[in-house]
Amino acid sequence: MRVVFGLVLVVGIGLAGFAAYLAKDRFDQYQAKVAEQEKLLQSNVPLVPVFVAKRQVAYGEQLTKDDVRIVAWPDNAIPEGAFMNYSEEQLADGADPLFPQNGELRTVLRQMEKDEAVLAIKVTAPGEDAGVSSRLEKGMRAFALRVDVSSGVSGFLRPGDYVDVYWTGEARGREVTKLIDSKLKLLAVDQIADGDRSAPTIARTVTVAATPDEVGALAQAQSTGRLSLSLVGAGDDTEVSAIEIDQNQLLGIQEEQRVEAVKEKVCTIKTRRGAEVVEIPVDCPD
Repeated sequence: MRVVFGLVLVVGIGLAGFAAYLAKDRFDQYQAKVAEQEKLLQSNVPLVPVFVAKRQVAYGEQLTKDDVRIVAWPDNAIPEGAFMNYSEEQLADGADPLFPQNGELRTVLRQMEKDEAVLAIKVTAPGEDAGVSSRLEKGMRAFALRVDVSSGVSGFLRPGDYVDVYWTGEARGREVTKLIDSKLKLLAVDQIADGDRSAPTIARTVTVAATPDEVGALAQAQSTGRLSLSLVGAGDDTEVSAIEIDQNQLLGIQEEQRVEAVKEKVCTIKTRRGAEVVEIPVDCPD
């Protein structure tokens, strides 16, 4: 009986030790998992509340609070010009809120897709509409140019594109084509300022952004000749030099150089021989 009791005691002690070993192993695994999670939390990027569109918002719509929602955005990947949900302290420091306290709404300048961050470049200032004036930078003016299917790049111009402007007219007794201005930004095509429209339209006028000096040159060029537009490629930053082509250059005709004969200078002195006056050649003084 005592032998059986001893065997049971030994087996019980062994099982208890094995159970303690398993519990310690499981506890060590749990501790390692917790340490790994803490390490991941420490390496995570801080998140910032950013406004994004709830739905597709089209050009010309007023942006309301029902059109946006707030999402947590990684602090190191916030798009430039994004609107954030600022705190009272940040607003007091001059932060620009998406919805000012006076209740004025912003107007959409470019179409925004669902879940796209609301950017300052895609909306107007509070209370402004989406007219051309909202797109003019400081010191720039809007100027309209008359175009047709040939001078307007066959209707493939859209607001936001850049164009070179060429003038064709008479100068120095012959017809000349000259580059008037380069890389002028289009603000509107006819009365359309929505740059998201992709369907080509045959425009009758285009509105460009130009400095006052450029406006004067364009007005003079438009009243004295024909203007043609040349579309500049997206991202093209090539500097264009002065360009002027006339008919002779176009056809490769070289003008004959007229050389006038230079008369040799002759110096004389007059002397009288009796009743006759005679001119005698002499060396000319330098």
